[in-house]
Order: sequence, then C-alpha cells, then structure tokens
Amino acid sequence: MVCAVIQTPLGHVRIEAENGAVEAVLFTEEELIPAKDELLQRAEKQLQEYFAGDRQEFDLPIRMKGTAFQLAAWRVLQGIPYGQTITYGEEAERLGNKNAARAVGGANHINPICIIVPCHRVVAANGPGGYGPGVEKKEYLLALERKYARRNE
Repeated sequence: MVCAVIQTPLGHVRIEAENGAVEAVLFTEEELIPAKDELLQRAEKQLQEYFAGDRQEFDLPIRMKGTAFQLAAWRVLQGIPYGQTITYGEEAERLGNKNAARAVGGANHINPICIIVPCHRVVAANGPGGYGPGVEKKEYLLALERKYARRNE
C-alpha cells in the first residue's frame, strides 16, 4: 500500500492506493505526506481540481471493500450527479428496499472513499443529515458543488 496526506480547504486528506487502485480517501489529522506514486499524484491533482471547481467527475481507478449491501449502496452514490442530492430514502429505493434508509446511512457513514464516492450528496428529508467527517464538511462540499454547478450550466 502507498499513501499520501494532502492539504485541502477542509483540512488534511489521506489517500491510500494498492495494486493500481485508490482504496481510501479519508479526512485525517495526520501530518502531510507527499504523493510520490503516480496514482497518488493523479488523485491529489484531481482532488485539488475538484476543490477549485474545475472538476466534476473523477477519473481514477477505485477499489471498494465492504459487504454486498455496502458495495451496492456505494454504487448508488457514484450515480448521483455533481451538484445534486438525493435523500437516504431515495437511495434505499434505488437499492430496491424503501425501508433501508437507516442501513443506507450506516453504509454511507463508513464509505472509505469520501468525495470521490460522494456520500455527501445524500441528505436527510429534513436537513443535511449526518456525515462521518462532520456535517460542516458535508455542507461545505454541497455548497461548493452548487456554486460550480451553476457556473458550468
């Protein structure tokens, strides 16, 4: 496994890759670690472009590890367009079980590849809902995407 810790507007983010695929993008308190691997450098560049409003889709190989339900929930996340949101209930319906909103929230909470697999785009019916790294980060990401989605229309 190779890793880097990069600076973003929301603090430090750890990127982990193994066997040619990104396996984790997580907020961290760790010290910066330069991206020495080509894939980590591409991931860092694409994340910086995202925060600058210059990238709406990521072009990186990813590998996610989880239960069948978690993997299915995370695939739904990858289909939510930039600048848009769905509710936990809508994600559950897309999985074929409208009663699985809490389970969807649990899966999203442990999404190992934040931002790139955009669990921040899933909101509660009555507000932002939770976000593992903190609701303030979720609100920042949603505001960033709304701002740049309008600019690019």
